[in-house]
Amino acid sequence: MKKTRFSTTIQAPKEKVWRVLWDDSSYSLWTEPFSPGSRAITDWQEGSKVVFTASDEGGMYSVIEKKIPNEFMSFKHLGELKDGQEQPWDAKNQDWAGALENYTLTETDGATTLLVEIDIAEDHQPYFEEAFPQALAKVKALAEQ
Repeated sequence: MKKTRFSTTIQAPKEKVWRVLWDDSSYSLWTEPFSPGSRAITDWQEGSKVVFTASDEGGMYSVIEKKIPNEFMSFKHLGELKDGQEQPWDAKNQDWAGALENYTLTETDGATTLLVEIDIAEDHQPYFEEAFPQALAKVKALAEQ
């Protein structure tokens, strides 16, 4: 696993950026670079399960490890979904299960820096290095509207 960081500065208050990240109405818009039709099924409470799924019903399931509203969200990834079903633990997901994905929002003078820190398996590094900047550009565009 390699901890990788992505960031952008957004001309909007952190509360608005937070809403863009986690509201159902905008989540699927900014996560489209990862997979069209992406959804997060959860109540967004610390300790709650999150099912990250796409239109093909693939994805992953995780838990909200830590949540500080408008400032920090941490997901701990637990396993994979196929056809909408949680897959049993195996050697394939052992490489990334337990990986953390952290979102930190810091506001200065009305501008918000969004920092994403994610543990990525080496073989998935190129995919995320391409998709995450595109996704953050969408967050920025939505929040600055």
